[in-house]
Amino acid sequence: MLEIFQKGGPLMYPILLCSIMAMAIFFERLWIFFRVGRGRDELVREVENLVSKLRIDEAIVVCQRSDTPLARILLAALRAHGRTRDQIKTVVEETGSRESAPLERYLGLLGTIATISPLLGLLGTVLGMIRAFTVIATAGMGTPETLGGGISEALITTASGLAVAIPTILLHKYLTSRLDLMVLKMEESSLRLVDMLGE
Repeated sequence: MLEIFQKGGPLMYPILLCSIMAMAIFFERLWIFFRVGRGRDELVREVENLVSKLRIDEAIVVCQRSDTPLARILLAALRAHGRTRDQIKTVVEETGSRESAPLERYLGLLGTIATISPLLGLLGTVLGMIRAFTVIATAGMGTPETLGGGISEALITTASGLAVAIPTILLHKYLTSRLDLMVLKMEESSLRLVDMLGE
């Protein structure tokens, strides 16, 4: 593998960096999503149970103990208790937008890595072919050995760029769909609470 990496030329280093960054972002976001989703259903059940018994202060304490975006959204709704339903909903929507934004962190960068990785491979292809044609221009047709370096560099960087881009696209799609589902569940839970408080 090291020999193949070295034959790929200097562009193998940014391609390798892209792959390391992609994996780091994926596992970091996976951990964040796990933390955000952990205990979500229990929190919602406990808060809704307390609100149904008009124990708003206790529900506020429960939300304050939980350091998650959903808890902060529910807390904003509970603190708006006594206002009209539309006013509570507005507070919840504003808080929800503010809390969901950090969950999208690095996903744009992951998408960018998926885009530039094959372009880096393509650039390596072009540079490798330039090198091969330079040999032809200076030494005639040359030998397979003299041409092989440029052609192998071209093929290796192309393959490496695609090898990074394809799984990165899949990881990006997976994280995006998981985030969408998470936001949808937060919206459903907060709107149920809005309905309870706004009655």
